Amino acid sequence: QVQLVESGGGLVQAGGSLRLSCAASTLTASSVIAGWFRQAPGKEREFVAAIRWRGGTTYYEDSVKGRFTISRDNTKNTVYLQMNSLKPEDTAVYYCAAALRFTFSSNSQNYDYWGQGTQVTVSS
Repeated sequence: QVQLVESGGGLVQAGGSLRLSCAASTLTASSVIAGWFRQAPGKEREFVAAIRWRGGTTYYEDSVKGRFTISRDNTKNTVYLQMNSLKPEDTAVYYCAAALRFTFSSNSQNYDYWGQGTQVTVSS
């Protein structure tokens, strides 16, 4: 069982930055994809970014490319999402997730473990 705990959300003005962290209890499987999703009120949960735990290959949703950076620290079992140039439309609850699979997927149904979520609010 993998437990994920997010932190780092908050209120920021448009154009500002936030860094989200996701601490995992353990990620020892040979194939793990760690991802970030977000869900705004009244909308479906959507993929934001993901990283292959071994190798570090990254994947991004088009609207965040060039603004968000996903990274991981294997020694701390922690994945990060650095968010720059934030826009009001980035406002959502952000969830960390882990998929025990080799093939990348942006489908939330393919992720096995989820954190509780952290609120990010961007004011205009």
